[in-house]
Amino acid sequence: MLTELCQELKNWFNRNQPIIEGTFVINNGQIFFSSGDLLIPMSEKGLLFDQYYRIIGSVFNDGVHQYKESSDSELKNETFDGSVWFMAVPPAVLALNSDIDSWITKYGDASQSPYSSESFGGYSYSKTSGGPANGSPNFGSTWQGVFKHRLNRWRKL
Repeated sequence: MLTELCQELKNWFNRNQPIIEGTFVINNGQIFFSSGDLLIPMSEKGLLFDQYYRIIGSVFNDGVHQYKESSDSELKNETFDGSVWFMAVPPAVLALNSDIDSWITKYGDASQSPYSSESFGGYSYSKTSGGPANGSPNFGSTWQGVFKHRLNRWRKL
């Protein structure tokens, strides 16, 4: 979800962090910088364990990942030419990401429904749509709308 959040914000939290370009090898859940026959762990390029980074140019692994000491089963084996951006994601953004994940888990299916209301056998369901209700704005039933005010703090134009 962090990839989608950063895309929505147009903010990759680079904050003067290195951007490494070249050939990379992902093998057994680990990413390496390739220098000829030598595979250099990204920690030797300055990436810290638990730090987030963005992969660009990969067929299978584009997006945001967290650098781990052990194998990351999320990464698929491949060799690619591209770049790796080191990221400095603030704890508040990670908390926002967690809150969005929780919201999607709880309401995601219902928010994607084309129906605004339904009823059957004594059960009734309605979701809001459109404009303001009770004087407060309704930003829609997507995570972007629900979290709009918290997203705006981190949004880049």
